[in-house]
Amino acid sequence: MSGLTLEQKIETSYRCFDQILLEHDAARIQVAWTGGKDSTVVLYLWRRYLLSQGLHGPLPLKGLSLDTGLKFPEVLLFRDELAKSWDVELTVVEPEAEAAALGPDPEDPVNCCRRLKILPLQKAVEELSVSALLTGIRHDEHQSRRAKSRSEVRHRPEYVQVHPVLHWTEMDIWAFHLSEDIPYCGLYDQGYRSLGCRPCTRESRSTERSGRNQDKEARLEMLRSLGYF
Repeated sequence: MSGLTLEQKIETSYRCFDQILLEHDAARIQVAWTGGKDSTVVLYLWRRYLLSQGLHGPLPLKGLSLDTGLKFPEVLLFRDELAKSWDVELTVVEPEAEAAALGPDPEDPVNCCRRLKILPLQKAVEELSVSALLTGIRHDEHQSRRAKSRSEVRHRPEYVQVHPVLHWTEMDIWAFHLSEDIPYCGLYDQGYRSLGCRPCTRESRSTERSGRNQDKEARLEMLRSLGYF
């Protein structure tokens, strides 16, 4: 995929949507929308694709957003304003009160993510009958994602994670944001290149995810096996 132009990568993403719409009811497809640059591009592409299908009635544009209680307020404000502007049916998923009350655990990022992200996500997928979840992950973002396939079956509950921009680069994402005038969170203009929870995120000084908690980054493959994306 590295030799493809951005236009060719966009077409590949649309072909991914063609396949997923053949296999799943559009009403049971959701975008895992973090409010970050990558998942916002996926949301934009999916929205434009749905409009191109000439669907009747309300657009089945659904976003699933995890709120750990530790997100940057700027991200949450951006997410909520764009959801209103794009008419996204947004579901905000939060951890159980007892899990949230424990707060962050930077000493054990695997358990922290499991408690505040993975378990709430699994519960929401089951309760909302999600059959396909579109994510914004990319091959070049982290070593653990280089071997990923575009579609992955998850269990307990069973659903499919689909990665429409897996083959895009960080530069592709920003080029598309600029060419399509897609809004983005203002934190990116302050030195952040990857946005997560506040305790685990700072400005990136070298690679894209250098501002993330590096202990967690080293265990991303383990987190992925538990249902993280």
